Amino acid sequence: MAFELAPLPYSYEALEPTLSSQTLHLHHDKHHQTYVTNLNNLTKDTPLASLSLAEVVKATAGKPDQQGIFNNAGQVYNHDLYWSSIKKGGGGALPGVLEAKIISDFGSVAAFKDAFHQAGLTQFGSGWAWLVLDGDKLAITKTSNADTPLAHGKTPLLVADVWEHAYYVDYQNRRADYLKAFLETLVDWEGAVARLQAA
Repeated sequence: MAFELAPLPYSYEALEPTLSSQTLHLHHDKHHQTYVTNLNNLTKDTPLASLSLAEVVKATAGKPDQQGIFNNAGQVYNHDLYWSSIKKGGGGALPGVLEAKIISDFGSVAAFKDAFHQAGLTQFGSGWAWLVLDGDKLAITKTSNADTPLAHGKTPLLVADVWEHAYYVDYQNRRADYLKAFLETLVDWEGAVARLQAA
C-alpha cells in the first residue's frame, strides 16, 4: 500500500497573515510531497511497504543501510504532525489539563514557552522543536534533519518545523519571529491534549 500525502486540515489561506498561502503551497505540495514520493520509491516491493508510517520510522531508525528510507519516512511523519500542530486561530489560553501538566513539569507556562522557543531558536541548521511525553513527564527536545522523537521511544505531542522552507518566504532569516508567532497564533493546544490523552 502506497504512502499518501494527507491534505492540509485547513485551507491554504487559513493561516494568513502568520503563514502565507505561498508558504503552505511550497511547503506542503512541494517539500512534503517529495518526501512521500521518495518514500514510496524506496519502499516499493519491500516488506516495509506494508507497514504503517510510524512502523517504518521505528524499523529503519539507526540503521545505516536504511538511512535514505528513514530520512524520508521521518520527514513525512514529522510534517504530518506539524500540520496537525497548527491551526487557524491557534495559540491563546491552554486547555486546563495541558496547563496543569505543563505547570507541574516546567514550573510555569511562561517557562515552558521560553524553553520551547529557545529549543527552536538554537537548533543549528535544519530541524524541529518538540513537546514530547517522555515516560510520564513532558519534555522539550529538538532534532536535526529528519530525526524524530518517535525513533527514541518518546511520544510527540506537538512540533515546530524550523527548516528554513517552513518560514523563509514570510520571515526571511527571522526564525525567532516565526517561533513567537507559532506559539502566539498558530499552535493547536487541543491537538496536543488529544495526543497526550491517547498516549
